[in-house]
Amino acid sequence: MAAEELGADGAYFRVHHFAQQLASPFPLLAAIGARTSRIEIGTAVIDMRYENPLYMVEDAGAADLIAGGRLQLGISRGSPEQVIDGFKYFGYDPGEGETDADMARRHAEMFLEALKGEGFAQPNPRPMFPNPPGLLRPEPHSPGLRERIWWGAASDATAVWAAQLGMNMQSSTLKWDESGEPLHVQQRTQIEKFLAAWKEAGHERTPRTSVSRSIFPLVNDQDWQYFGHERSGGGDTVGWLDDRQAVFGRTYSAEPELLIKQLTQDSAIEAADTLLLTIPNQLGVDYNAHVIESIVKYVAPELGWR
Repeated sequence: MAAEELGADGAYFRVHHFAQQLASPFPLLAAIGARTSRIEIGTAVIDMRYENPLYMVEDAGAADLIAGGRLQLGISRGSPEQVIDGFKYFGYDPGEGETDADMARRHAEMFLEALKGEGFAQPNPRPMFPNPPGLLRPEPHSPGLRERIWWGAASDATAVWAAQLGMNMQSSTLKWDESGEPLHVQQRTQIEKFLAAWKEAGHERTPRTSVSRSIFPLVNDQDWQYFGHERSGGGDTVGWLDDRQAVFGRTYSAEPELLIKQLTQDSAIEAADTLLLTIPNQLGVDYNAHVIESIVKYVAPELGWR
C-alpha cells in the first residue's frame, strides 16, 4: 500500500522455500490485490521446480481476478536454496536424463499451456455439479494472464527460450558470466537477444523486459548509517554459483546527484522498459517506504522514469 501511495508502479515479491519468510505467494498477492487499486503485483521469481503447474493455474487465476488483472508473475528455475534439492521434499524429481533446470522449464511449459484456457480434461458423465459442454480446464480462468508471465533469465540462452514461448523477461542482479563484461553490458546483450528472438518468433504483442538494481539515495543520517559504506561505487563482483561463474551487480549508493550520473551509464537500465528495485525488507516498512520515496522524489524525475 505504501508503494502505491508513493507513486511506484508495482510491488514484486521473492519466493524462497524453507526460508523464514512467506513462501506461498498467491495468498499474499490476492490480499494485496484486494487492498490496492492501481499498482502491478508480481513475483521475482517463483521457483518452478516446486510447482504443480495446474494447481498453480488455479491459484494464479483466482489471485489475478481478485486483483482486477494486475498480476505480473515472474517464474524461473529458481536460485540457490535453503536446503539441498528442496523440490524433492515437495514430491518433484527430474525425469530420467533430466536436470532440475529441465524440470523447471517443463513445469513452466505446462503452466503456460494451461493458462490459455483451453479445455483438455474429460468430464465425468455423472458429476456432482453440472458441467459446461466440452472438455474442462482448471478454474477460475483469468483472461490475459498468459501475456503477463515473465521468465527470470540467468543466461542468454534462456532469454531466447523465453522469447520463443512468448514470456516477458526479467534479468536479476546476477547473471551467469558469459563474456567477462560488466553485468549491465551483459544484460543489455541479453535483452537484445531476447528482443531479436521475440521478433523472429512472430509474436503480435510488444514484450516487456526488466532488470533489477539495488539503489539507495543518501539523503539523511540513517541512509548513511545503513548504506554509506557502499558510496565508494565499487564495481560488480564475480563468484561461483552452482559450479558456474556468475557476475553480481553492484549496489548503487550515493547522494541523488551522483546516483543520477551513475545510473545514466547503466546500459541495461536504458535498454529495459521496467526497473525492479530490490528493497531490504528486514529494515521495516517505514524505512523501505522512505527509500522508495527518495527514489521517486529525487532520482526518477531526473532520469525520465515514470
